[in-house]
Amino acid sequence: MRKQIRLSGSGGQGVITAAIIYAEAAVAEGKEAVQSQSYGPEARGGASKSEVIIDDGPIYHPHVKTPDVVLAMTQKAADKYFGDLHEDGILVLDTDLVPEPPAFKNVVQVPITKIAIEQVGKSLFANIVALGVLTKIIGLVDLETVKTAVSHRVPPHTIEANMKALQLGYDAVK
Repeated sequence: MRKQIRLSGSGGQGVITAAIIYAEAAVAEGKEAVQSQSYGPEARGGASKSEVIIDDGPIYHPHVKTPDVVLAMTQKAADKYFGDLHEDGILVLDTDLVPEPPAFKNVVQVPITKIAIEQVGKSLFANIVALGVLTKIIGLVDLETVKTAVSHRVPPHTIEANMKALQLGYDAVK
């Protein structure tokens, strides 16, 4: 049941935080998980990616080789990080920030940042909206477990908004 997941965007979008939360939720459910990350040289604004591998058994190599799911929060990230996606994998795109979707057979488009701004109040919550989307698409970790992990990782005064963002992302996937 190994799943390899890559979250990508630009520095400052919170894809690394989202990956850490997802890995923490998987571990809370008794699964094995590793998380790694890399940033472009210009950290904020440059391309960044974070990867999570989840498995029932030991994980000996911590880096994703052929992702099953790739989330791209920007056009640059989509172009740069989807190339080695498994042929049966799923490419998840932020509709408004990836105006030119790469040619791939399994593409899920969700207006992630738009949902964060219009329904939660700030683009800052886009990473948690994206986490909700991924939780639904991947189907490996229970939403309630992800909610608990989110509540452990975000500032206390933002928990309510983050819970709303997570649920909105989850519900945005039909």
